[in-house]
Amino acid sequence: MASGPDATFSGPSELRTDQATHRRRATVARKVFYSFHYKPDSQRASKVRNMGRLEGNQPVSANRWEQVKRSGDPAIRRWIQQQMRGKTCVVVLIGTDTASRRWVNYEIRQGWNSGLGVVGIRINKMTDLAGHTATRGANPLSRTTLGNTSLDRIAKTYDPAGTSSAAVYRSIYRNIDKWVEEAITIRARHG
Repeated sequence: MASGPDATFSGPSELRTDQATHRRRATVARKVFYSFHYKPDSQRASKVRNMGRLEGNQPVSANRWEQVKRSGDPAIRRWIQQQMRGKTCVVVLIGTDTASRRWVNYEIRQGWNSGLGVVGIRINKMTDLAGHTATRGANPLSRTTLGNTSLDRIAKTYDPAGTSSAAVYRSIYRNIDKWVEEAITIRARHG
């Protein structure tokens, strides 16, 4: 049995079966840009990144992010645009205060305007390393408008099945690649 905060997420044989199925059906993992509120959600986001279902942008260290921030808004915008290059979707990992984060909202707009799919996934029921979950926050996709329509009316946000961190992990693991594909299809329809 696995150890750590998500030791109960599934039995080893169940995870091996999921991984084997994924390897058989996957040709190339989609390249995505992960957007999330860094400080409170980085540990939850790491769990999603480490699933290996998608190829994501490289995690940025707190020190590197502070360096970029100190360089000012134009440098932050350039860094985000550089990180999005070659990606097909923005995966917004939604915690308690994600919707209020200026740069998360910028990343959503930048991704959509660059032709990337956009999908929201709630991660508040996943535990951090201390074993804590978070409260459900507002949907940041509702803060981005396209003309008179908010993006949450076009792009989808998922609240993964389950009430435990382990169940939410399993739900994301089993579905994230489908959610991303759907987001890319939705974006293509909105030219």
